Amino acid sequence: MAIKSTVTAGSTVTAGDSTSPSYTGPFITVTALFFIFGFITNLNMALVPHLRSVFDLPYGLAMLAESAFFLAYFVFSAPTSKLIETIGYKRTMVVSLFIQVVGALLFIPAANFTNFPLFLTASFVIGAGVTALQTSANPYVSILGPEKSAPVRLNLAQAANSIGGAMAPLIAGAFILTDPGKLISKAGIADTVRVPYMLIAGGLLVLGMAVAFLRLPHVTATQAFRPAREGDPILSRSIWGYKHTVLGALGIFFYVGVEVGLASIMVNYFRQQGVPNSAEASGLISLYWFGALIGRLLGAWLVSRIPSGRLLGIFGFGGTVMVVLSMLTTGHVAIWTLIICGFFNSIMFPNIFTLGIVGLGPLTSKGSGLIMTAVVGGAVIPFAFGALADKVGIQHAFVVPMICYLYIAYYGLIGSRPTRTVTA
Repeated sequence: MAIKSTVTAGSTVTAGDSTSPSYTGPFITVTALFFIFGFITNLNMALVPHLRSVFDLPYGLAMLAESAFFLAYFVFSAPTSKLIETIGYKRTMVVSLFIQVVGALLFIPAANFTNFPLFLTASFVIGAGVTALQTSANPYVSILGPEKSAPVRLNLAQAANSIGGAMAPLIAGAFILTDPGKLISKAGIADTVRVPYMLIAGGLLVLGMAVAFLRLPHVTATQAFRPAREGDPILSRSIWGYKHTVLGALGIFFYVGVEVGLASIMVNYFRQQGVPNSAEASGLISLYWFGALIGRLLGAWLVSRIPSGRLLGIFGFGGTVMVVLSMLTTGHVAIWTLIICGFFNSIMFPNIFTLGIVGLGPLTSKGSGLIMTAVVGGAVIPFAFGALADKVGIQHAFVVPMICYLYIAYYGLIGSRPTRTVTA
C-alpha cells in the first residue's frame, strides 16, 4: 500500500518511489527517539527497588511505579492516534517529548517532599509521553522510505531501543540506587533521583526543540490510501470475532507483563542471591537487556528460516525453562538463568504482533489498536507478581512469569493459527 508523504520543502513524494529524497538524516533522528523511550522505560523500572527502600513498601505496592507507567499506554494510545491525525507525526513526537519533560520535572518535588503518590503521578505522566512517542515513532519509521526495507529500519530502530534499555540500569546503579547505609535519612535516599531527572528533563527539552526545528518529511495518510472505503460493510465487523487477534492481544499482555515484572524485581532478587549491593545488581540487569538486543539482531535472521509461530513457541518454552531453573536453584545459577530470559523475550513482541494481524486486511488498524492496548499488561502483571512475592517469596512467585511464558509458547504453536480472515 503506497502512502503519500509531503516533504517540508513542499514537494510531494510516494514512499518507496525511486525519486524519493534521502531519508538517512530523518531516520537517524527518529532512531535516537527509540533510544530515548527505551532508556526512559527501563530507568522507570529502577524506581521499584528505590521506592521500596524509601517508603518501606512491600513488593506489590512498589510495583505500582510500573503500573502507573504502563497504565498510560491503556489511557493514551487511542488519543495519540487522534492527535497524529490532527497535527501529524512530527508534531506528535515533539509534544510527546515535552510531556516527558513535565513528567521528569515532577520527580523533583516528589523527591523534595518524599511523597509516594507524587512519584506515581510523575511516572504516569512520563509514561504518557513515552506512549505518544511510541505510537508516533513506530509507524513513522515504517513509512520513512521504501516499503521493502521497512523491516530493516524497524529492526535497527528497535536495536537502538535495546541499547537505551541496557544503559538505563547502569545509570540507575551509578546515580539512583545508592546504598541506604551511606545516607542519613529516607529523604536523602529519595533525593538521589533529583539530579538524574533534572538532567533528563533538560536533555528531553533540547531534543524536543531540535526535532521541532528539523526538516523532517511530513507524512500524511489521505482518503485515497485508506484500506477500505467508508461505508464498506467489512469495516463494521467486530475485531473480537478474530480469535487469533484476540489471543495475540492476550499474548502481548503477558509478554509486556513478564518482561517488565522480571526486570523490576531483579535488584531485590539478586541481592537475595548474594549480590552485595543494589548498584552491582542493577549492572547485571543491563545484561538482561543486552540479551534482548542480541536476540533481536539474531531474530531477524532466524525468522527467515523458522516459521514465526514455531520460533515464538521455542522462545516461549525457553523462557519457561529459565524461570523454572531459577526457581529451583540459588546463587549464580539462579541469577544467570533469569538474565538469559532477556534473550528469550527479544523476538516475542514483533512475532506476536505480526501473527495477531494476519489476514485482517482492512481491519488491520482495528487489530493493531486492540493489540497495542494490551501493553497494559505491564501495569497488571508486575503488580500481581509483586503481591504474590509478598506472600510466598520471590522464587515461589516465579509461577507468574512461568504462566506468561507458557501462554506465549501456546500462542506461537497453536493459538496464532487463524480460524477466520476478512475473506472467510
